[in-house]
Amino acid sequence: MPQHTAETLRLSSDLVVHAARLVRAARRTSIQDGAGVRVLSLLDQLGPATVTALAAADRSSQPTMSGAVAALAEKGWVEKRPHPDDARASLVHVTPAGAAALSDVRRAHATAVADRLATTDHTTSDLATAVAVLRDLLAVDGATLAGSVEEGTL
Repeated sequence: MPQHTAETLRLSSDLVVHAARLVRAARRTSIQDGAGVRVLSLLDQLGPATVTALAAADRSSQPTMSGAVAALAEKGWVEKRPHPDDARASLVHVTPAGAAALSDVRRAHATAVADRLATTDHTTSDLATAVAVLRDLLAVDGATLAGSVEEGTL
């Protein structure tokens, strides 16, 4: 295990705290519920998936994910189709309406962040660096798929 300086640990902690706060601030601009957006984001990243796989990727229970998928299906944002390799299972797919809803939410989140950025002295280049750092951190050990997806649904 590598040794870390106190400054690296402090800044790492600050990064997590501030990234989470930024996600929450951006989400406040959206009228969509967070769980639904999270599921749509997972499907956007993973492609069609079983409810069990979605629950595992989200680190939620299968019954919780089933409820979230059912709510999205009622809105017409996802649909279940037979699994091509397992007759007992079905795959959840994003519908065009669901893709449009996710796009709208992401646009609102992006606008909220861009509006905040405009009130600072930071540049687009600074933002690109921040994005690169976060992307690299999430890519370590394949973390982008497991625990990080939920917090990265902007």
